[in-house]
Amino acid sequence: MKKTLTLKDTLVAIVIALVFGIIYKVGTIPYDLLKPFGLQLEQVIYGFWFMAGPFAMLIIRKPGVALIAEAAAALIETFLAGGMGMQSFVYGIGQGLACELIFLMTRYRRFTLDTAIISGLLACLASFLIDWPYGYLAVQPWALTLIIIFRFIGTIIITGFLTYYLAKAMEKTGVAQMVRPITKDDYDALK
Repeated sequence: MKKTLTLKDTLVAIVIALVFGIIYKVGTIPYDLLKPFGLQLEQVIYGFWFMAGPFAMLIIRKPGVALIAEAAAALIETFLAGGMGMQSFVYGIGQGLACELIFLMTRYRRFTLDTAIISGLLACLASFLIDWPYGYLAVQPWALTLIIIFRFIGTIIITGFLTYYLAKAMEKTGVAQMVRPITKDDYDALK
């Protein structure tokens, strides 16, 4: 399979980003609903904001796709009146670059559940690095611990498992084959 992005790959990544940009915007509703309960429970939802990059990579499987999808989804969320404005785009770029790392380390050859989880966790780590100047030093240590734990748990469940099985479901329907030919290994992985 050719590893360079084609126009078709880029357009599919943008369509994926459009869907996830809407999900990112809608994701603020459960996030805001969980905030009043305290204990940093809203952090469990945070994994939604890391889904576009790993999902696009699991479907398209070419270098740069996670960055394009994550950054474009953040930009679309911004256009849909996301509460953070252009700051969302900065997060999208950081998270997209972080998502790419695990796939780069595997030379874009492994598209498994563990790479999806690691990709999400790297995006999660990037979000913490970008968030840090915005006041984590003022947060009580117990609250910061809960933020970290809940955000990582949500990332593993939502960005890892949900994204991976959503991509596998797309492969079963044959939709992914329109973007890339499904190999015998792909079919065997579904068993």
